[in-house]
Amino acid sequence: MELDPTVRKELIRKVSVSINPNARFVRTLKVLVWEATVRISYFLKRLLDICASIAAFTVLSPVFLVTALAIWIEDPGPVFFVQIRVGRNGRHFRFYKFRSMVVNADRIKKELEKQNESSAGVIFKMKKDPRITRVGRIIRKFSIDELPQLLNVIKGDMSLVGPRPPIPSEVAQYTLEQRKRLHVIPGITCLWQVSGRSDIPFTDQVRLDLQYIQSSSFLNDIRLLLKTIPAVLSGRGAY
Repeated sequence: MELDPTVRKELIRKVSVSINPNARFVRTLKVLVWEATVRISYFLKRLLDICASIAAFTVLSPVFLVTALAIWIEDPGPVFFVQIRVGRNGRHFRFYKFRSMVVNADRIKKELEKQNESSAGVIFKMKKDPRITRVGRIIRKFSIDELPQLLNVIKGDMSLVGPRPPIPSEVAQYTLEQRKRLHVIPGITCLWQVSGRSDIPFTDQVRLDLQYIQSSSFLNDIRLLLKTIPAVLSGRGAY
């Protein structure tokens, strides 16, 4: 009787390990090297996040002040929009943005649900969302509304690069495959943000996020950050 190929291969592996005691050591060493590589990569990513965020806060402080003043003058009320978002492994955190919509935007959204232009559902998108103020359209076009998330990065809730953090109601509609987006720390910019932003369908957003996770590295993060600059200046897909 011939053994199943898989069983045969496993028996050969076990015999090899028993014959060669160094094989176990080599395997353990490979695991340790892999773990060290992951930790070093995470350390470099975190170091980049903190240093770049603090530098950006310092350099862009005049932009923060002008933006806050413009928002309040057009539509008096809170300058910042604070929302609960879902981070790594499903952990909830407070997410910060400059307010780009009218104060009662959440209430109005319920009246606009039927006009959702996102083909896959899940997320809500309208190219001409009536809730967005004039100042809001400008700061959204150039992603100025996202700048307060630098605070989220410093706190460790987010990274400069990673999948965008969803709201709990969106996550509730995720498939098991889509939930893989939550395996890493969310970010301010990501692959689909530099590839067309809101013009990218939700299913393609997920595909690009998973692609990023599978090929994640410190150098890839640097490349994405460099690509973000022209993407922001072009204003493509920003609404």
